[in-house]
Amino acid sequence: MAMITTQQRSLSSSSGQSPRSPSSFSQQQQQPFLSVSVTDPVKLGNGVQAYISYRVITKTNFPEYQGPEKIVIRRYSDFVWLRDRIFEKYKGIFIPPLPEKSAVEKFRFSAEFIEMRRQALDVFVNRIASHPELQKSDDLRTFLQAEEETMERARFQETGIFKKKPADLMQIFKDVQSKVSDVVLGKEKPVEESNPEYEKLKHYIFGLEDHLAEAQKHAFRLVKRHRELGQSLSDFGKAVKLLGACEGKSFGKVFSDLGTKSESLSVKLQKEAHNLLMNFEEPLKDYVRAVQSIKATIAERANAFKQQCELAETIKLKEINLDKLMLIRSEKVGEAEIEYKELKADSEEASQRFEMIVRLMNEEIVRFQEQKTLDVGLAFHNFAKGQAQLANEIADAWRGLLPKLEACSSHT
Repeated sequence: MAMITTQQRSLSSSSGQSPRSPSSFSQQQQQPFLSVSVTDPVKLGNGVQAYISYRVITKTNFPEYQGPEKIVIRRYSDFVWLRDRIFEKYKGIFIPPLPEKSAVEKFRFSAEFIEMRRQALDVFVNRIASHPELQKSDDLRTFLQAEEETMERARFQETGIFKKKPADLMQIFKDVQSKVSDVVLGKEKPVEESNPEYEKLKHYIFGLEDHLAEAQKHAFRLVKRHRELGQSLSDFGKAVKLLGACEGKSFGKVFSDLGTKSESLSVKLQKEAHNLLMNFEEPLKDYVRAVQSIKATIAERANAFKQQCELAETIKLKEINLDKLMLIRSEKVGEAEIEYKELKADSEEASQRFEMIVRLMNEEIVRFQEQKTLDVGLAFHNFAKGQAQLANEIADAWRGLLPKLEACSSHT
């Protein structure tokens, strides 16, 4: 939620009015709003049946909702249900990504993993709730309002794509992404639109994925480095304290101070490692996932274009066949005309579907780039600020010890 709420604060402050002033409060009350918080993760069940439940709090003045506030309990599979429903229904819109489901048992229920998952789910549902089209979704309203039993029934409804398990759906996404990769790399030569803007978009998205993945990989290494350095300082502090215990009173006191200071800095490094993980590496990883979702939408566009072209070609053949039948005054003319009209209607519908996807994608890429600039900019700002603060604290800590160490060395 950190990225979203910070952005909202910056937007509200730019209006020129204090958010606490009565007039701006009145305006906020009149404006439609939908705010969601994913909180209080709790482990339920044991063994392979264990899972995490979350409290999802919705505050809104949308008239179609049950009231100004609603609290429901949801689990990860409910979020998957919501993602799959809107992906199926909103072609052309970039569907926000979900965090991956950890298959490693020892990480699945660690406090850090649970908090990362909670934060990512919060971002996911708020992106849907703040999207001008997705926020109107009946499935979103069901997710935010339905009681647990109703939600469970909805989740287990087996219709169409939803017969598939989340693991199967993830494979669908991977297959789709692989298909798009094959197209871009030229491994296949399917029917494809020759649109310079579309080519530019694909080139941008695939390049962005590579660069984000590389940045995220190095962010992971930075987190690891801070943790390792923190652990080394902690071990060093303990060793120096034991060494000081073997020395004389004044000499031992200096060693003890050095050990204490090392342990203190170790805590700061571990804390900054956690901050780096949550506010730097995770946002970058989230945008890697977001780009993968965009690639799935690109594949939907490619399929829509292919269907449109195939129908257009089929209509041409039907026209030729119909002309022949009319020329020979065949009794099959009536049947062929009905088939031709039905095919024509299907073709027009396919063209409209493709044009809608193109229009929505053009709008979505602008929204995505604006949001990415805000979110990634904030992540890098948090990174630089945290590093500067840590460097100052480390420098101040060692600087404070120097007089004692100098005095100690001058006596020897």
